[in-house]
Amino acid sequence: MNTSEGDIWLLLDSEHAPVSVANFVMYAERGDYDGNIFHRIVPGFVIQSGGHSADLTELPGGEPIVNEWGNGLTNARRTIGMARDTDPDSATRQWYINLADNDRLNIAREVSGDAGYAVFGRVVEGMDVVDAIAAVQTYDQPGEGDDVLKNIPVETVDLERVVVR
Repeated sequence: MNTSEGDIWLLLDSEHAPVSVANFVMYAERGDYDGNIFHRIVPGFVIQSGGHSADLTELPGGEPIVNEWGNGLTNARRTIGMARDTDPDSATRQWYINLADNDRLNIAREVSGDAGYAVFGRVVEGMDVVDAIAAVQTYDQPGEGDDVLKNIPVETVDLERVVVR
C-alpha cells in the first residue's frame, strides 16, 4: 500500500482468514481504499484506515463479514486486523495495524458475549512507515457520542493506493 509517509507491504493469510482476506482484496481491487486517510492513530496501540475520506466523511461499507477471530492468528505487533463495532460480526471495510502486542484484542469477553478481533495478515516491509504514521500528532473532535471521532491526525496521513499482487 502506498501512503503519504511511504510504502507498506503486507502478506495476507488466506489460509487462516479466508473471509477477511477476500473482503480486504475486494475493497482494494475496486479502488475503494484509494484516497482514504488514516483516521485513527493511537500510539502504542493501532493505526486505522479504510473508512474515511480526507474531509473525515465516513465511507459506505458493504455487507458485514463473519468474525474470524478464532483462527489462530493473534493481534501482535505488525499484524493487520479487521476493525468493527461492538457486534462481533460487523466488520466491513475498516482495518487496523497493531503497533504493539495487543493481547486484549484476542480475548473473548464471556460476560458480554463479545469476541476478539480478527487478524488476517502482517506487515512484511514498511514497519518504519507504520511507526512514522503512529508518531503524528492527533486530536479529538469536540462532543460526545458514537459519531465523534477520536485520535484523528492533525495533518492528514493519506492512504493513496492499495495494490494487490
